[in-house]
Amino acid sequence: MTTESTALYDIPGPSARRRHLLYGVASTAVILALAGWILYLLFDTGQFTSAKWSPFLYEGIQELLLRGLGNTLKAFACASVLSLALGAVLACGRLSDHRVLRWASTLFVEFFRAMPVLVMIFFVFVALKVQPLPALVTGLTLYNGSVLAEVFRTGVHSVARGQGEAAYALGMRKTQVMTHVLVPQAVRAMLPAIISQLVVALKDTSLGFLITYEEFLHAGKLIASNLDYDLPFIPVVLVISPIYIGMCMLLSWFATWVARRERRGPRAKAVDVAPAGGGGPPPGGR
Repeated sequence: MTTESTALYDIPGPSARRRHLLYGVASTAVILALAGWILYLLFDTGQFTSAKWSPFLYEGIQELLLRGLGNTLKAFACASVLSLALGAVLACGRLSDHRVLRWASTLFVEFFRAMPVLVMIFFVFVALKVQPLPALVTGLTLYNGSVLAEVFRTGVHSVARGQGEAAYALGMRKTQVMTHVLVPQAVRAMLPAIISQLVVALKDTSLGFLITYEEFLHAGKLIASNLDYDLPFIPVVLVISPIYIGMCMLLSWFATWVARRERRGPRAKAVDVAPAGGGGPPPGGR
């Protein structure tokens, strides 16, 4: 495939290519040097000794981590489903033709979007005296649902105005226009933002350890603060971080798969049309 210059990009010449190559080599060398320095510090401080990594060999520690991971996924599943439902309801309110409903939804969305997640979690946990899991899920739902409401509303508005006008011209009601015309087309535009917000919700489940919810980070904190294992803080980080990153990447991959599957799906089904017959002339004809 040949590269062509455009109005926004010119093909680099020989000097520019050599300069870009030099920048790439220099950047790679700096990154490798930094990684080497970090590894040297880890080895120099004894972070890879068997005493610090031995806890992960015990069945009790493995069960603690698995139980914490399961609690994290439970909180994320509840918060994500409720956030999507709340976001859809609030988006409908913001798109409503009724002024009171629209203003109430706008006030709700703007308030909980501006409120820090940790403050909401602590308020529900301390002031309302709710158990850790419901308190965590409530805080995540209120915040992420408010953000998703704006995502849904923006996605619906991103559809060309003519689509809705054509549907109204056919005699469809607003509910039919939203469910059959606007929302299906807006899903593609909304999907990346929805998945990004769900990734935020997944990472924010780690705030549960501040209210003693036994999630994944809480389990890692218990292991890292254990004096019997020489405070294995770095090993715990090296074990927990890739799992969090892997779950976020899995969500992103799932979003990509759904978007690709929808692009491949047929947009319209074929309709069989009867062949033209050799009947008589049309009414009024000769």
